[in-house]
Amino acid sequence: MLKNQKPQELKAWQKLQKNSIYDKRTLKIRFYEDSERFSKYHVNWDGILFDFSKNHMGSETFSLFQELLEEAGVREAIMQQQSGEKINVTEDRAVLHTALRNMSDKPIFVDGKDVMPGVKASWAQLATFSNEVRSGAWKGYTGKRIKHVVNIGIGGSDLGPRMVINALKPFQTEEMTFHFVANVDGADLHEILKKVDPETTLFIVASKTFTTQETMTNANSAKSWFLENGGQDADVARHFVAVSTNADGVAEFGIDTENMFGFWDWVGGRYSVWSSIGLPVVLSIGFQGFQEFLNGAHAMDNHVAEADWNENIPALMAVLGIWYRNFQNAPSHAILPYDQYLDKFAAYFQQGDMESNGKYVDRAGNRVNYPTGPIIWGEPGTNGQHAFYQLIHQGTDLIPSDFIAAKNCQHSLRDHHPILMANFIAQTEALMKGKSRTEVEIEMRQAGISENEVDKIAPYRVFEGNRPTNSIVLDEVNPYHLGQLVAAYEHKIFIQGFIWNIFSYDQWGVELGKVLAKTVFNELNGGPAHDHDSSTLALINYLKK
Repeated sequence: MLKNQKPQELKAWQKLQKNSIYDKRTLKIRFYEDSERFSKYHVNWDGILFDFSKNHMGSETFSLFQELLEEAGVREAIMQQQSGEKINVTEDRAVLHTALRNMSDKPIFVDGKDVMPGVKASWAQLATFSNEVRSGAWKGYTGKRIKHVVNIGIGGSDLGPRMVINALKPFQTEEMTFHFVANVDGADLHEILKKVDPETTLFIVASKTFTTQETMTNANSAKSWFLENGGQDADVARHFVAVSTNADGVAEFGIDTENMFGFWDWVGGRYSVWSSIGLPVVLSIGFQGFQEFLNGAHAMDNHVAEADWNENIPALMAVLGIWYRNFQNAPSHAILPYDQYLDKFAAYFQQGDMESNGKYVDRAGNRVNYPTGPIIWGEPGTNGQHAFYQLIHQGTDLIPSDFIAAKNCQHSLRDHHPILMANFIAQTEALMKGKSRTEVEIEMRQAGISENEVDKIAPYRVFEGNRPTNSIVLDEVNPYHLGQLVAAYEHKIFIQGFIWNIFSYDQWGVELGKVLAKTVFNELNGGPAHDHDSSTLALINYLKK
């Protein structure tokens, strides 16, 4: 069990508090004073460059980061998580997404039972099924091969495979097209069904309990569409498979339980893409590609557990995030991938981070008196530069940002890549250096602008700079390096939650709205009225009309 410790009581935390008050040098000055700054503050490991030199820290702060990790007992917490201890205390569960990518021969025990035989059996089932579908051996009810795969899920069972399939599109089979339905808004499914046909479509219904309202509503509508367009009840088993643990519910739906892919209660939804929830990924890139994805994550699992703190990428990401959230009053954190294939990456970790660390109750059950999880947001560059970078450059809030890029691109338009990389590099430099009033005035005068116009316009063209960034450069976005990157962010989230003294692996905050929605749904459909506030009651009555 993770120990209960208030972060403010840690000596390193108290030292960081003092350090944040007295060391106010700008990033520009830090680089001017130290020409070796990059060499001191970067990690180059296994195809990933992590440059954290453009951050508000010097050698003392960097030492305190390591002291904080050591004093908090982060190494022990990582080992507890990876060894199968029940660190999800409020649900009495282990947290073992790392076991799903354990490519070693090391056993991992939960309640005295080695979970690895079950994980390996799951791999075998995924491999066998995906080979059948990808080879064309699996046929639809009219004897045609599968051309469309529609994943029906929500939350982690949607965002995970959706993000990975987008990221690894260059590795995707050309025999199939992949679609995702999550929103209970009928428009989501309606638009997908316009693109597919019942003879060649395979639906994956991803719901651990097979009772998730949004998922099952969409699944039943998809089944009705299938039966209304040529399919028979006996054909459902050729066009629907399930990722679930509810065999009775799956069978009642009409799915052959031989084609039910299970997982375990120690797999959290937002960490489940490594499990059978990743079935669409396996169908897309093949089981060998999926194993490479697992291999990359496994390498990062070993890295976070073993690397020294000054070279430990997830740990450094974590303490830098804490530095800005708790000592620099930064309310949000931007994830900005300069790779179009990573267009869902920020959205994926919006859930991963905010659902994990959006908590105000600590491990002792008390309300915290310090900020915890930040708002996570972002979009791919260069699109974001023409959308919201104005706020990052000249807004009133400090917004630490992760810039992510790949050294090598995965497409044929290679003359585009240097332009993209130039923007990637230039934005981090601009955010760090800014542009002073003097520089602006000189630039305007050289352009022949009048003194009167210079005085009037110059203030608007000043960039304060001093905005911190991390630069993460992968050799390329392939299954292995994507696995590393996703696992790095997962570990960052856990380390931050541990130091903040909160439970990162439950999500009780999503439950209340679900419960109330059932009550409101019954009322909208003529059920008995309940007590509501005037606004809620008025909305119910308005929509009933």
